[in-house]
Amino acid sequence: MLDIAEELNRWVEQGRDFAVATVVAVGGSAPRQPGAALAVDSEGTAIGSVSGGCVEGAVYELCQQALEDGETVQERFGYSDDDAFAVGLTCGGIIDILVTPVPVGSPVREVFAGALAAASRGEAAAVARIAEGPAELMGRAVLVRTEGAHEGGFGGHPELDRTIAEEARAMLDAGKTGVLEIGADGRLCGEPLKVLVESSVPPPRMIVFGAIDFASALVRIGKFLGYRVTVCDARPVFATKNRFPEADEIVVDWPHRYLETTEVDGRTVLCVLTHDAKFDVPLLELALRLPVAYVGAMGSRRTHEDRNKRLREVGVSELELARLRSPIGLDLGARSPEETALSIAAEIVANRRGGTGAALTGAHIPIHPDVSKTVVSRIGSVA
Repeated sequence: MLDIAEELNRWVEQGRDFAVATVVAVGGSAPRQPGAALAVDSEGTAIGSVSGGCVEGAVYELCQQALEDGETVQERFGYSDDDAFAVGLTCGGIIDILVTPVPVGSPVREVFAGALAAASRGEAAAVARIAEGPAELMGRAVLVRTEGAHEGGFGGHPELDRTIAEEARAMLDAGKTGVLEIGADGRLCGEPLKVLVESSVPPPRMIVFGAIDFASALVRIGKFLGYRVTVCDARPVFATKNRFPEADEIVVDWPHRYLETTEVDGRTVLCVLTHDAKFDVPLLELALRLPVAYVGAMGSRRTHEDRNKRLREVGVSELELARLRSPIGLDLGARSPEETALSIAAEIVANRRGGTGAALTGAHIPIHPDVSKTVVSRIGSVA
């Protein structure tokens, strides 16, 4: 639901009644991941997607029905060999959809409104609701932020409210969306409940070091992939807004000095395009010891070998060097800045999603990993 937060927040501000269908779990080669949503208002307007088109019509009707009868429902869609014309996923996957009516004045409305407003502002927030459990708990939700008390609840079950809020906050801290299982009384025992937790966190960062032509193309593709992009270079004549109009931030500073002071996390990607030892060595010495998602450095194989030698001389270990993606990018035969940026972006996506970078044609590997068992335990880990 939070993937369409800006549009839904406008519906809330306009006082529209609507129902939202959210992907709870997927299996096989399903096209969308948990948290993807389609919403339908009382006038029949639809936004979002849960399947890339396969079952949108059926889900649209479920949303209209939910608006009419006020009932929260869950529906499973999968491929059927028995009836080629049955509603289902032609890709062979399975998706579970949770449909929640959100009319004005409903218990869930205020919680959703807070979550949608926060996500629209780029603030961290998570909303949790029962995906499978007793009927009296459906149609309610809890909102948590990184700090402060939770908002909303499940209708007079304080222990359940507290437990779900704690688990949702743990998932928010990790930036994860998925399903957690707990007991109906808030403990591990009792009737099991499945709770969908949707997290919205600020965009991940891409920091591009080196204000060169290749960096301009990488900035554009980084923005396309949803990153907040910073360009850093020690040379003020090159690090300008005119050269990088799409960058969120331009920093004139020595790369290693900037990296020492800026905030990074486990989703941050660092792209070192300077291929100049006086910049690269102190920068990579620091970068390879930070808990970031990706560190890549541009240069020829000769540059790569010389850079590794210099890094070893300043004390970088073999384990740390193993994190370095150099020469940067996948082998696409790239020549132009745009092609090179595409090869770098492809490697970043493969690293993030666990892809191999191999061609799918003729390969006996799944197009999408099977995440049908993505269930979050009480300690917040993902299977």
